[in-house]
Amino acid sequence: MAMPKTITIQSDLDIVAARMAARDMAKAMGFGAIDQARIATAISELARNIYLYAGEGTVTVSEVQQGIRKGIEVVCEDQGPGIDDIDLVMQDGYTTSKGMGMGLPGARRLMDDFEVISISGEGTKITCRKWKR
Repeated sequence: MAMPKTITIQSDLDIVAARMAARDMAKAMGFGAIDQARIATAISELARNIYLYAGEGTVTVSEVQQGIRKGIEVVCEDQGPGIDDIDLVMQDGYTTSKGMGMGLPGARRLMDDFEVISISGEGTKITCRKWKR
């Protein structure tokens, strides 16, 4: 298995770097082009949220295995303001008008597993996985 790759998010260029790191790992693991694009798009949204709402944070991309399933795991963490109402932000159509508009629900649809842990005033951790077909 490849070593996990952590990208610090502090600028637009870091968002691109996180996207590229995930796409490269997914390609090396044998994910098809469509799943590579899904993973990269989800990371774009999640990393952009880190940049817009927390100012900085990290995106860690790693290979995972659960039984015979192999996949890619993305962990996005920040020490920003946190999300007060996770149920609200996970609703389709919810926007704060700062992001690309896809939001967390869109990122969740692109991945197979999606978990949000957030504490108001302390930060947010989102863990998502895409399993190889």
